[in-house]
Amino acid sequence: MTSTRRVEPLAGPLDAVVTVPGSKSITNRALVCAALAAGRSTLTGALVADDTEAMVACLRALGVGVSVEGDRIVVDGCGGAIGAREATLDVRLSGTTARFIAPVASLGHGRFVVDAAAPMRRRPMGPLVDALRALGVRVAALDGAGALPIAIDADGVEGGEVALPGDVSSQFLSGLLLAAPYFRRGVHVQLTTALVSEPYVDMTRAVMASFGVMAGGWSVVPGAYEPREYAVEPDASAASYFFAAAAVCGGRVTVDGLGTGTVQGDLAFVDVLREMGATVEQSASSTTVIGPASLHGVHADLRHFSDMVPTLAVVAAFADSPTVITGVGFIRGKESDRIAAVVTELQRCGIDARADHDGLTIVPGNAHGAVVQTYDDHRIAMAFSVLGLRTPGIDIADPGCVAKTYPGFFDALDRLRQGPAPRRAL
Repeated sequence: MTSTRRVEPLAGPLDAVVTVPGSKSITNRALVCAALAAGRSTLTGALVADDTEAMVACLRALGVGVSVEGDRIVVDGCGGAIGAREATLDVRLSGTTARFIAPVASLGHGRFVVDAAAPMRRRPMGPLVDALRALGVRVAALDGAGALPIAIDADGVEGGEVALPGDVSSQFLSGLLLAAPYFRRGVHVQLTTALVSEPYVDMTRAVMASFGVMAGGWSVVPGAYEPREYAVEPDASAASYFFAAAAVCGGRVTVDGLGTGTVQGDLAFVDVLREMGATVEQSASSTTVIGPASLHGVHADLRHFSDMVPTLAVVAAFADSPTVITGVGFIRGKESDRIAAVVTELQRCGIDARADHDGLTIVPGNAHGAVVQTYDDHRIAMAFSVLGLRTPGIDIADPGCVAKTYPGFFDALDRLRQGPAPRRAL
């Protein structure tokens, strides 16, 4: 029987300083750059969770030395020369690992099988497979076209120009750019459709630049990463649940280390909360959200920070008018069908919601208790936990799924219930 976790409502408004773990997206990008560099790199403040552990395990299987000590990760890079000649690379449930490790493995010389847990096997890989083939890599689909597992018979990557759709996942483009310095001809990507989640590609380019490689647009010339001491920012996606808690429950939440200087596009979520009536205070290195007397519905295009859809949908349930979320039809191919999952679970909790062609509409109402199904999706579990901070009787099914990106999430959420004052670090 599936386990559940009750989320108890808060007794009063918040007044908290929250410490969230390092960014998953930055950690996995930095791990790739460090692994391909020639020499030792050290990542500090890194996320240690299932997604990053999957990346570490895959890099080790390729022959890269990686040592993890708390949130400090030491990487002895291979200089672009993959040591292994054969390996099975289990990406578990990690989309970033799947889409980044396939181009990295292609740099080697040997046979590499990329596989995953069942939910990740359902997620798209076809555009990346097609792009690698066009760049001269032999890739075979082992269990149907367009998904994992795949087998790569690697002999380096010729590189050159390649066409790639941008409307399925930005991770395909990021994966190519990250490995491209070691393609014999580099890469020039021609996007055939509009790019979604573009800030994540900007993040990729920023991390690459920190390791000494500049990407010009969607092009990278042959080169090499340099080893670095690299500090990972707190995770803006993880912070969003606590910002949402302030918006829904009142009071204030501050996250230090995450401000206007961030490379993470998901922090734009606080701009949506501001539009809904919340007060947002930011410096270069911190962000505070103060909940309003009442929340207002909005029309929000989230195509560039789509991981925030479940969180915004939950906040929208407490607004005084409907919210329409657009531009996110592609999230049907995330860890779950996030449009269907969010609509179904909001309805289960008594909130009127409907799926649209490229998003969803939420009509505020009186939420009630329910067992929220999470679909092996960490973001559904964490977003609907915010609902439980104000609505009695919310139980989260399979709460352990949050380990994908935030193993300590429920402990941090519990500490919010200690009362509104004095201010405290979580």
